[in-house]
Amino acid sequence: MIIQGKELAVSIRAPLAKRAQAVAAKLGRPISLFAIGSTDDYGAYVYLKKEVQAAEKLGIHTQVHPVNAATAVTDFLSLLKQASADQEIDAILIPRPLPPALAQSGFTQFIAPEKDIDGMSNASMGNLFLCKTWEDVQKLRTFVPCTAMAVIRLLDEHHINPQGLQAAVIGRSPTVGKPLAHLLTCRNATVKICHTYTQDLQTALKDMQLICSAAGQTGLLHAGNVPPGSYVIDIATNLDAQNNLCGDCNTTELLQQNCTVSSVPGGVGPVTLACLLENIILSGERKLQENL
Repeated sequence: MIIQGKELAVSIRAPLAKRAQAVAAKLGRPISLFAIGSTDDYGAYVYLKKEVQAAEKLGIHTQVHPVNAATAVTDFLSLLKQASADQEIDAILIPRPLPPALAQSGFTQFIAPEKDIDGMSNASMGNLFLCKTWEDVQKLRTFVPCTAMAVIRLLDEHHINPQGLQAAVIGRSPTVGKPLAHLLTCRNATVKICHTYTQDLQTALKDMQLICSAAGQTGLLHAGNVPPGSYVIDIATNLDAQNNLCGDCNTTELLQQNCTVSSVPGGVGPVTLACLLENIILSGERKLQENL
């Protein structure tokens, strides 16, 4: 079985334009998104522009500030601090990867948590990892990383309950692997994290019922290392030998052994974008609540 995310993404996005209009009417201005993106990674910057265009279609005001390896850390941090303090900016987005000097600048401590729509600030991450249960997550007033939340919503949409499952997350990035592993724990799965230093992936995955992979390695998961009948959520976006978009899975092999596999493209990706757009709207709605 193939899991698609397009219908879920459409349902999440359907009410957003009206919600944006309602916020704009009360704020007296459109919701404002401030983004910083690295032009050194062409693919990531192009995707950021697509995210911004999607936001603009909802009536959101946007501004994108490009950075690169030549950008001074002081300039980068100054730009971020100004955006965090600016009352006319409601949402901040800084997709990775960033140039090494900027990535290592400790910038996440300067993102205002109420504007941190992809849940990467120190406060957002800290609040998330203090959660023990799913009820705790739902009560958060800070944001959760969009890709990790998109996986949970995709599982729920297809009636895959993580509770009691043996689950593996492949990848330990701070924006996907680690928060996803924690969300699954909050949903009462028993979670194992695998990464580049996992020496025997086949053994590590032997008893797994749910596998979420964000390794970025084409063909990593196949019939030889994935248990038959398992659920596999493919989060990666890679290019195969023919330059076609693919994930970490050999989907053909996995389907032949009765696995349920999310599509790439069309699986987690559309839901992640929908969650991001929803968070932009939420940032404006929460500002209104604070001003009451």
